[in-house]
Amino acid sequence: MFGTPGKQAVSLTPEAAGQIASLMQKGGHAGLRIGVKKGGCAGMEYTMDYVDEADPNDEVVEQGDARVMIAPMAQMFLFGTEIDYEVSLLESGFRFRNPNVVDACGCGESIKFAEM
Repeated sequence: MFGTPGKQAVSLTPEAAGQIASLMQKGGHAGLRIGVKKGGCAGMEYTMDYVDEADPNDEVVEQGDARVMIAPMAQMFLFGTEIDYEVSLLESGFRFRNPNVVDACGCGESIKFAEM
């Protein structure tokens, strides 16, 4: 695990935890796996997938009835990230407030991290 011992890689706002718990219950899933992959105009994109069981190498973050699994290759990119769920007049969705991001594209779907 990366970061400070005893500190979770990501935190969830109450709105995000509620939405994740609702999605888990509705679909009968064990949780939501979050990762990153190459793509988009800034170089990287977040991924979110339903999972029925955690991979032994996933970092599991639980808050209330919400469970998020952080894929092993994403842990160093996501450490310190706050995940929120926002609803606006035109759209709703998860928002990542990630202190490791150094640039993002205009649409907000693609991100760039500092060279490691």
